Formats: sequence, C-alpha cells, structure tokens
Amino acid sequence: MAPRILSSKNRKWWTLGAVTFALFMVMLDSTIVNVALPSIQQDLGLGLAELEWIVTAYALTFAVLMLTGGKLADYYGRRRVFLIGLATFTATSLLAGLAPSGEWLIAGRAGQGIGAALMMPATLSIISATFEPRERGLALGIWVGASGTALAIGPLIGGVISQYLDWTWIFFVNVPIGLAGLVIGRLVIRESRDTSAEQRLDLPGLIMGAATVFALTFALIEANSYGWTSPTILALFAATAIGMVLFVLLERRQRMPMLDLDLFRNRTFAGANAVGLLATFAMFGVYFFMAIYLQRVLGYSPVQAGATFLPMTLLIILGAPIAGRLSDRIGSRWMMTTGMTLVSISLLIYSRVGVASTFWSLLPALVLSGIGMALTTAPMTSVALSAIPADKSGVGSAVLNSFRQTGRGLGIALMGAIIGAEAGAAGSLAAGSAEYVEGFALALRVCAGIALAGALIAATTIGITRTRVVEPLRDTRAPAVGR
Repeated sequence: MAPRILSSKNRKWWTLGAVTFALFMVMLDSTIVNVALPSIQQDLGLGLAELEWIVTAYALTFAVLMLTGGKLADYYGRRRVFLIGLATFTATSLLAGLAPSGEWLIAGRAGQGIGAALMMPATLSIISATFEPRERGLALGIWVGASGTALAIGPLIGGVISQYLDWTWIFFVNVPIGLAGLVIGRLVIRESRDTSAEQRLDLPGLIMGAATVFALTFALIEANSYGWTSPTILALFAATAIGMVLFVLLERRQRMPMLDLDLFRNRTFAGANAVGLLATFAMFGVYFFMAIYLQRVLGYSPVQAGATFLPMTLLIILGAPIAGRLSDRIGSRWMMTTGMTLVSISLLIYSRVGVASTFWSLLPALVLSGIGMALTTAPMTSVALSAIPADKSGVGSAVLNSFRQTGRGLGIALMGAIIGAEAGAAGSLAAGSAEYVEGFALALRVCAGIALAGALIAATTIGITRTRVVEPLRDTRAPAVGR
C-alpha cells in the first residue's frame, strides 16, 4: 500500500511538487547551456551560428511540438504523456552529454526539446485539473516561480559545472534526476484527460507550422553567412510569409486543428499569448549573449558570469508567487503592463554596456528585469488559462507555452543577426571585441522596443476585472489509494 500522504487532501501539493520539479529541469536546460557556450565552442570548434543552433534547436522543437503535446495529453492522459516526455528528455540528455561534435549536440538538444514539448503542457493541465479555482493562481505562481528560477539560475549552475567539472555534465546530471522523477510522478499524479470531444492529430498543421518557424529561424541565424540579399535568405523570408498564410488556411479547414483559432476570439487569451511571445522574444537573447559578453569581453570566469544573474533570480523567486496570488484578487491587466514596462526600461539600461562595464553598472537592469518578469509571467499564465474552458486547458497551455518558446528561439536569432551584422561571425566571438559590444547594445535597444510593444498590448487587450473562474477538470478515473 502506498504511503498515507498520497491519498490525503495534501496529495495535490505532492502533485504540484512532482510536476514543478520536472518543469524545473526542463526550463533549467533552456539557460544552463549559455554560460558553457565558450567552453563548448572551444572544445568542439564551433562558430557563433552553431552556438545559436545549440540553443534554438531546443527552443524551436519545444515550441513547434508543444501544441501536439497538448493534444496528446488531453486525449491519451496527462500523466501518461508527461511520463513519456520525461523519459524522452532523460534519454536524449544522455545522448547530448556524449556528443563528439556540434551536429550530434544539436541533435541531442532537439531531442530534449521533443521531451520537453510533451511534458510542459501536461504540467499546466495537471495543475488545472488538480486545483480548485480559488487556489489555482497560487499554484500557477509557484509553477511560474520554479520556471523563472530555473531560467535564472541556469547560468550559475552551468558556470559551476563547466568551470569545475566539464560541460558534458550539464546534460549527464539530468539522467538520475529524470529517473527519480519517473518514479515519483507515477506514484503521486492522478490521470486526467479531455473527454468532451473527438481528438486526433493535425499532421498537415504540424508540418506547415514547423516548416514556417524553421524557415524564419534559419534565415535570421544564417543571414550574415549567406548575405541578407542572397537568393537563399530572400527565399526563406518569402517562404515564411507564405507558410504563415497557408498555416492559417489549413487550421481553418481542419475539423480538429492543432491550433484552435477560435481560442483567439477571446481577446484576453489572444493578448496574453502575444505578451508571452514578446516577453520571451525581448528577454531570452539576453541570457545567451550576455553570457558571451561577460566571459569574452569582460573576462569573467564561468562561475562569475553565472553569478551575475543572481539578483534577477532572487527577485523572480520572491515575486512570482506573490504576483500569482495578487492576480487572483486584482486582475492581471496593470500588473502585466507594469511588468513589461519595467522589462523595457531594464533593456535600455542593459544597452549601456561597454568594454569596461562592471557588475554594479548592470545591477539596476538586473533588478528591474527580475521584478518585471515576475509581474508579467504569473498573471499572464493565470489569465490565459482562466479565459478558456477548463476542458481545453491542455491545448490552451500548449498554445501559451508554444508562443513563449517561439519567442525564445526567434529572440536569439534576431539578436544574433544584429550582432553578426555589426561584428561578423568571427569578430563577435573575439575577446574584447568593440564591434560585439556595439552590436549587442543595438540588439538590446531593439528588444526594449519589443518589450514596450508588449506593455501596450497588455494594457489594451487584457480584461480589467479579476481572473474569470472556471470549473476544474474532473479526474476521469475513480480515486484509489496509492494510485
């Protein structure tokens, strides 16, 4: 018989702990690699574009397949798909750690993205199915806090591992953690699924969506190598535009589309997704290129580079649960607007970087970005999921996180394109490169404008009332002790 605590009223908190722990590992791998990039580059002999692919291969497979992951979770069961995703993530982490070349490592990172795409929407829909509406904001605040903390401390952990062990252990460490997570998840999570309608995979939509996002990302990352006016890059930009139109037409004609466009009839849901895209678009490239700047330009060690992000880390840890709880009481509109405004200001402060900058000159931006992201992310997640029926929480959470992951990949690609245009692929990696600093500062100013656009969208689309309460999903199987 399973321990008594698994069948008590506290089981929901054990479930939250299990899915949050797995989420932490998934999100940690979004940033833990960043500080280790110079070590990886030296060890495997890679250029800037290949380093970008190591990060974007994870983010984009994560984004493209997340909608499918949400569908699979709703249909086959959230716990089942969650555990399959965790197993996939664990196995491909082992492959990434064994990588003898850049191509192998990029493939391993893409595999991690597949596992993450299965896990992420399942974690959110498990929370929606487990917690009553009055507690859901707090639970989502904890979920967001874990996500933000993992993103923020990833550079520090990556720095410690790459400086005192070896960058391969960034991936090897996931193996025992993943195996433990499989056991714990099987014990504490109850199965739930969407029984309201027929479910099936939308392969045409999946293929068209993946091809469109890949075309745009490839064009941005490789534009400086091929030339911005080369036939290849121009053709990819054209393919992106055509692909977006075809994707919308396909989804409108599908009986069971991968992306339910009717969800976007809800203004609040559409606005929350737009803010999620722009927030990660604006901020995620900072993790990537700041890590290179700190080590290659300022001469920081990997641990020093990772520790630089700690002020932002602490503010996200402390702020996200509070913001989630406040959003239940006062609504999300002005919290998100204020948060994105602070992010924009922080990026403008970041853009004052130079070849002789210090930690203290970066500290105000770190503080503002931490507060801004905490105020934005938890309310955004809560209001997006509360704006749609609870039995669509799997697909809804997948849409939200797909937008956020797409923003991460495109943000790195755009910032890399701007920096590469200023410094070139070789110069951008040169220690003390003034050209790198100039390109980085310009990219940060562009991202500040993107964040400000997110603030305007939040102010004009998010409902001004408190988060709408919807009924939680019912467990589709009868409770049983130890299940």
